[in-house]
Amino acid sequence: MEITKFGHACVRLEKNGRAIVIDPGVMTPEADALTGAEAVLITHEHFDHFDPERLQDPHLTVYTCPGVARHLTGLGERVHVVRDGDDFSVAGFDVSAVGDKHHFSHPDAPPVDNVGFLVDGEVFHPGDALTVVDAPTLLLPGQAPWLTVPDMIGYLRQMAPRRAYAVHDGLLNEWGLKVLDDVLAMEAKRAGSDIRRLKPGESVELVGL
Repeated sequence: MEITKFGHACVRLEKNGRAIVIDPGVMTPEADALTGAEAVLITHEHFDHFDPERLQDPHLTVYTCPGVARHLTGLGERVHVVRDGDDFSVAGFDVSAVGDKHHFSHPDAPPVDNVGFLVDGEVFHPGDALTVVDAPTLLLPGQAPWLTVPDMIGYLRQMAPRRAYAVHDGLLNEWGLKVLDDVLAMEAKRAGSDIRRLKPGESVELVGL
């Protein structure tokens, strides 16, 4: 399996010539992120993860939570609603839906629906949540208004993955990215694991899965 990071929280997973994409939102500027993909998985409805205009291709199927699906009624049967505990297969990948709500982010707004995706029992994209699941590879939220560095480190240590690649970094300037990279480097040294931020356009191959 190959993971390619695009802008902000978007990743593309490819295996045996087939591909799925997770969370191509408004903050994902790359026009080719969805090229050739068979399905798009959307964790939740916030604009940085969800751009309905990018889902108009009739060849794309969409898997997402109820909160996103209510915005996509015009896509008909191409939209599949999944909830915590659901399993499905698409494009040669086996996917489990994990979690149900966004991390707490504002005292006046209840958390929206948020479902994470565990792909092939290997790669977990939690969306905007700190859902704990057994996954060798974690796509770690690197920065968000709802996330502190201690929370991020605590989540990473609780998950204890063999490898972790930070995403969700689109709000950071060059100095913020440097701070994030330094924090991840310290955790990588502490854990003796591959823990780092993937830059937009960077790919990593998970060998021997």
